[in-house]
Amino acid sequence: MDKRIERISTVLDTNKAENIEVFDLRDKDYFVDQVVIATSLNPRHTEALLNYLKTDLKPAEEFLGVDISDEWIVVDLGDILIHIMTPEYRVKYNMEEFLGELASNKED
Repeated sequence: MDKRIERISTVLDTNKAENIEVFDLRDKDYFVDQVVIATSLNPRHTEALLNYLKTDLKPAEEFLGVDISDEWIVVDLGDILIHIMTPEYRVKYNMEEFLGELASNKED
């Protein structure tokens, strides 16, 4: 596993994120190479996980953008996106299905 993804997953896991999934989208028709999705316990935990990522990943990672809502945070690292969602939003948007299909599609 890519060292960067391993480090991101470790930070999330250590700080009690749940159901961490990584989608390798290299060589796929998607705008990033990898996507990490994690479930937080609640909205406050979502924001706390973002703070842990900022503390533990900087300065090695450059945060190009962070989009924050009450239930969902997206972190843009350029070639990696990190989605941290509350359980309700993770079920509602079911990104795993879309990303899983995209990741498993063979190049023509």
